[in-house]
Amino acid sequence: MVVKLIEMELPVGEKLVVAKNRICNREDNGHLGRISIVSGIHGDELEGQYICYEVARRIGENPMALQGIVDIYPAVNPVGVAMSHRNMPRLEMDMNRIFPGNPKGDMYERAAASVVEDLIGSDICIDIHASNIFVKEIPQVRLDEESADRLLPFAKLMNVDMIWVNASETVHEATLAHSMNVLGVPSMVVEMGQGSSISRAYGNQVVDGIFNLMYEMGLWTKTPPQAQMPVISSEGKVEIICSETDGLFLPCIGNSHFVKKGDTIGEIVDPWSGKRKQSVLAGKDGLVFTLRIYPVVYPGDLIARVVTDIA
Repeated sequence: MVVKLIEMELPVGEKLVVAKNRICNREDNGHLGRISIVSGIHGDELEGQYICYEVARRIGENPMALQGIVDIYPAVNPVGVAMSHRNMPRLEMDMNRIFPGNPKGDMYERAAASVVEDLIGSDICIDIHASNIFVKEIPQVRLDEESADRLLPFAKLMNVDMIWVNASETVHEATLAHSMNVLGVPSMVVEMGQGSSISRAYGNQVVDGIFNLMYEMGLWTKTPPQAQMPVISSEGKVEIICSETDGLFLPCIGNSHFVKKGDTIGEIVDPWSGKRKQSVLAGKDGLVFTLRIYPVVYPGDLIARVVTDIA
């Protein structure tokens, strides 16, 4: 059942509509629990669109296995999704920096507030993101330190490759996940893939994790695939590798690759002279969980993240 959370007129004669799809198989499901899946805060992060589709599709194949409520929010920033634009079009503001919103504020502040208000009462909220067009991320859950103790048991059920505790880029005070945790709704961020693209393999992996979580919560009766155990890391156990020069970055390994200290992650080359300008080396043993895909680099650009001292 599609439910509109807010509808507002746009200057061009169109409407901004934020909606959700509520899935349940009987009216008294509420007391059995509720999971909310949020996507599309950033319009160019499309991995969550596939996850929303696949969750709804699988439930549709086995509707009586659902013993609670699943709320799916595919496009919290619908104009951004329609334009494949990361930020709020024209305003060039990051929607994930205005939560919990303001019901009396501007258009997007009201949209954010409507989402937050509707999420209240969820037993858990999963906020799905992808990376940008420059780097690719393995499936991971990102948690802030304040909520980690409460959320880590849930995160371990998500069938991801890694859990990154205290991932500062993702747990800013004005993000959806941080706002919902403050308001008492356990919320975690799932990050995976690359901007403006969809990896069905990554998506199916995370969807398996969502159904595993639902099964453990008593919301789903059909036995899901067994979830893998993730690598767990904190902020101090992540090595961030950046370019030292400009040129073309040519990776020598794939993502989700274990490296030893001194291993070559890739090379930065000069297409004009035919010379290698930098060998990008791992500084420590660990797992490469972020790897640059877009080849043009300048000094200081992110090349890779490596989780070290793996737990």
